[in-house]
Order: sequence, then structure tokens, then C-alpha cells
Amino acid sequence: MKNDKIYYSVGALLYCPANNESIVRSVTTEKFGTKYSLALCLEDTINDDFVDEAEAIMIKSIKKIYEYSCSNNIFIPKIFIRVRSHEQIERIFDELGSAASLLFGVIVPKFTADIADDYIRAIRRINDTYHRTKYIMPILESSDMIDLRARCSMLYSIKEKIDEIEPLVLNIRVGGNDLCKTFGFRRHNDESIHNIKPVSNILSDIVTVFGRDYVVSGPVWEYYNGSGWDTGLLNEIKGDILCGFVGKTVIHPNQIAVVNKAYMVSRKDLEDANAVLNWSKGSISMVAGSQNNERMNEYKTHAVWAEKIKILADVYGVQS
Repeated sequence: MKNDKIYYSVGALLYCPANNESIVRSVTTEKFGTKYSLALCLEDTINDDFVDEAEAIMIKSIKKIYEYSCSNNIFIPKIFIRVRSHEQIERIFDELGSAASLLFGVIVPKFTADIADDYIRAIRRINDTYHRTKYIMPILESSDMIDLRARCSMLYSIKEKIDEIEPLVLNIRVGGNDLCKTFGFRRHNDESIHNIKPVSNILSDIVTVFGRDYVVSGPVWEYYNGSGWDTGLLNEIKGDILCGFVGKTVIHPNQIAVVNKAYMVSRKDLEDANAVLNWSKGSISMVAGSQNNERMNEYKTHAVWAEKIKILADVYGVQS
């Protein structure tokens, strides 16, 4: 398990088309608050014929945010660029100049073992250049994972590749909608992706392969308005947490507060985590009832869980 809270701190990752010029004002005025991360997308949200134009607009926007932040004390979210190719990475960083200091890393869609080497080389070169660590977040969303005969070998092949740069892999992200698309599925706002078994089985396998060594982030929820959208989101995040996901891709600012609230740690969990982590090494018994005598705490069984709860409490806070 990751034991540094930086890997858990992406939280609500707000996706924004890279050519959306209004993002400058939104960031500099702290329109979205101070508890979110930002992904500037050059991939699916951009028409294939306008990628160069979108890239130029994005670079201009980041430079404006950087210039403003140099003379104003504002919250700067963790900013990531969702790229289309490994060649874009070094080119964008070079063109940004000093403003590249704002970038926390890159997001790589449709990540497979076949393209891993090129991206690994690119992120290594970037980190050889900059003092502050630049991270990579691969997205596992290829429809090739649907084939049961190949899925396990595919996932472990990807893991073997990224293990080469394990400290630089901030999160593993999953493409829930891309996987649903292959089957022609679309959930309503009172339905969870964890109940769509052909897709949830793939997500479960991803957590099984990567979850012990990496933080895996939950799939996007596409509802942000209308009756019941927030209840549906909270319900799905409950399933995310139970299945081992941390954080959520969001597609609208309305979703940010819901995600942050959902990941706050309960007071009971924090009390039990503290009890487990403060267990007396000289104790004869390795099991004891919780503070309110509702459940049993076991040091050997719950130590990893307790470490994770402590980190999540530090990042997201504790429910009142």
C-alpha cells in the first residue's frame, strides 16, 4: 500500500477541455474552491481536426494562470494534461517554459503495455529536467480488457511496465464509460457501475492487480444536475470505497463538493484506526473490541486498513 498521502490527494479530478479559455478566470478567482484537481484534456473532448489549436489555447491559459499566481496568493490545484501522444509531453513542457512549474503531471488515455515504453521514457526525461516531481496517471480503458482469455496477462504486462517508474505513477485511473460504451451500457442516476457486472468485473480485476501497490481512482459519474443526481453519486462512491478506489473523475464543478464529502473519514473508523496503530507491542492479546464495543479490532488483520484510514483523514478530513 502507498504510505505517502500525495498519492491519495488527487481527490475530485475536474475534467476540462483544453481549449476552454474560461478556465483561467475560474482558477484565478478560486471559483471551484480549494479542494480539487484539474485535468486539461486534449483527447476525447477535442475534435481531431483542432488539436493543435486546442494545445495552443491551453498553453496560453496555463501561462496566464502562472503569471497571475506570481503576484497573487491563490490556490493552484494539481494541474494535469491529458495528452494524445508521448511526443506532446516534452513539446508542451518546453513551450510552457517557467509556467511548466504549475503542472503536476500528465494523464495517458487508453494506456496499454504496447505504448508504455514511449511514455515511460518521456516522463523520465521530464523528471530529469525539473526539480519538482512530475507524475503520470495511466488510464485503463481499452476494450481489449473485455476478453477474459487475455485480461489477466494484459493487466500484469501493464503493471510490469509501470513498476519501472512506480514512484512517478500517482494514480491508476479507469475508464468506466469507455468500457460501458463497448457493451452499449449507460447507467441512470439511481444505478451504480458496480452493479453492471461485465464492467464491474473488469474494474475489480484492475484493483486486484494494481490495488496493493498503487492508488486506483474511481470511474466518472456523468450526472451533475436534476433530481437525485447527488444521491446517485454518493451511492456509487460508497461502492467505490468498498471496492478499493480512492478519488473520482468529475465532469462538472457541482460534483466536487459531493466527492470531497464522501471521502471524509467517519469518526468511528478513525478511532479504530488509531487503536490499531497504537496497539501495544507487548500486549498478550492481538484482538480487542472497538471503543464503542460495536466491532472487533485485530492488529494483524486491520493494520493496513488503519494506515489508509489515517492518510484519508489527513487528506479529506473527518466527519463531524
